[in-house]
Amino acid sequence: MTGRSHDLGAFTLLIIAFVHLPQVPSMTILTAVVAFGANFLGGLFPDIDQTTSDFWDNFRFGEVVGKIVCKYLGGHRHISHSAIGFVIIGFGSRFVLQILSPYILIDMNIVWWCFMIGVLSHFLLDIPTKEGLPLFWPSTFKVGIPPFKSLRIEAGGIVENYVAFPGMLLLSAYLMYHNQSMFIQFFHQIVH
Repeated sequence: MTGRSHDLGAFTLLIIAFVHLPQVPSMTILTAVVAFGANFLGGLFPDIDQTTSDFWDNFRFGEVVGKIVCKYLGGHRHISHSAIGFVIIGFGSRFVLQILSPYILIDMNIVWWCFMIGVLSHFLLDIPTKEGLPLFWPSTFKVGIPPFKSLRIEAGGIVENYVAFPGMLLLSAYLMYHNQSMFIQFFHQIVH
């Protein structure tokens, strides 16, 4: 999937998680803004193993740092796209946020959950692609749905651009419209 699909996928999964919460979460506007940004970064984060990833475009000197980092990650769709990578990303991001927590007055727990929802969305969107996911890395076996490669989605292809992307957009809009009272209550809480 392309970066824009991963961004939208992260947002869509965040909305799905939000509407299934037992109650509307309470947070500051700053926490909401940072959590929203963390969700988008999480949606791109597993692609840190690719120098051309949209993830690196979000940072000053990202291209230079990306070239250094990518050398140690084994290439695209290796450890950062595996179950082990998911756990490492989870614990690593939790650790970094705990270090920052005393200095930044936001709810780091909410930020972490939003980031990890983004990471999970990346995995879910890469499973139906032709390349699949090396979930059991270091094994070279790649998981893909459907199991036949010929039936899977081509990254940046017609199905992604004209079915998957618009489908996620429509699903997001539908969930926001159908649960508008929840979203209104949420925005009312963070503004006041």
